[in-house]
Amino acid sequence: MELKGEAKLVRIFVGETDILHHITVYERIVQEARKLHLAGATVFKGVMGFGRTSRIHTAKILRLSEDMPMVIEIVDEEEKIEKFLPILHDIFEEANSGGLITMEKVEIIKYIGNEK
Repeated sequence: MELKGEAKLVRIFVGETDILHHITVYERIVQEARKLHLAGATVFKGVMGFGRTSRIHTAKILRLSEDMPMVIEIVDEEEKIEKFLPILHDIFEEANSGGLITMEKVEIIKYIGNEK
């Protein structure tokens, strides 16, 4: 598969310990993206952050947090991303967890999926 040109980037912010049916929310999001054959998903673990409650989460040695911020990024064609948004909504509703979902237009310079 090759993608090139205009696409959408969905960025999802969740907590590391947010759980849905014995699986973390970020894992569930990646699994659902894979089921829809989206181009790919990447999960990043933050070293520090805060959300709606303004409580600082940090990875500093003297103040270890058990709920670090996690960011999932997914890029694909707009049509495929639009089909994925209701699934994201359902995951957040079912998990009853906080989070943030953003979307922006991006330009794909080169993406060639490995067909192995």
